[in-house]
Amino acid sequence: MTSEHMSDGIDKFADLPEQRAKGLRKMEEVYGFDMADGEGDFFRYTADHLFGDIWQRPGLTTRDRRLLLIGLLAGQGAADVLGIQVPAAYANGELSEDELREIVVFLSHYAGWPNGARMNTVVEETIGKAKRKAQRKAQRS
Repeated sequence: MTSEHMSDGIDKFADLPEQRAKGLRKMEEVYGFDMADGEGDFFRYTADHLFGDIWQRPGLTTRDRRLLLIGLLAGQGAADVLGIQVPAAYANGELSEDELREIVVFLSHYAGWPNGARMNTVVEETIGKAKRKAQRKAQRS
C-alpha cells in the first residue's frame, strides 16, 4: 500500500471490500489522481474487474498496458482519454518526453495523420504543462 492511499496513516479504502479497494488503488496509480468509490454497475465493472483484476494480471507491466492503451486510443481518435493517459504516464515516469514524441510519430503512420496530430497536441500540452509547473516551483525555491 502506498502513501497516496493513506491519510494520516489510515488507508482511505480500508472500509471497502478488498476487490474494490484493490481496484481503486490501481485506478489512482494508472490515472494519477485521487479516486473515490462510485455507484452503479459500470463503476463496479471498472473498479472491481478492469482495475482490480485485468490491470493487475501477470505478464504485462503497467507501462506495457499503458502503451497498448495509448495505441488503441490514438487509433480510435480518443483524444479525451489520451488527455488522461498521456499525462499520467509522463507524471509516473513510465514514458519520457522523447518516448512520447516518438510514439506520436510512429502511431501517426498507423492511426492516421489527424489522429496523430490530436495525440501530438495532448503530448505537447502535457510536456509544456509539466515544464511550466517545474519552472514555477524553481522560482519559489
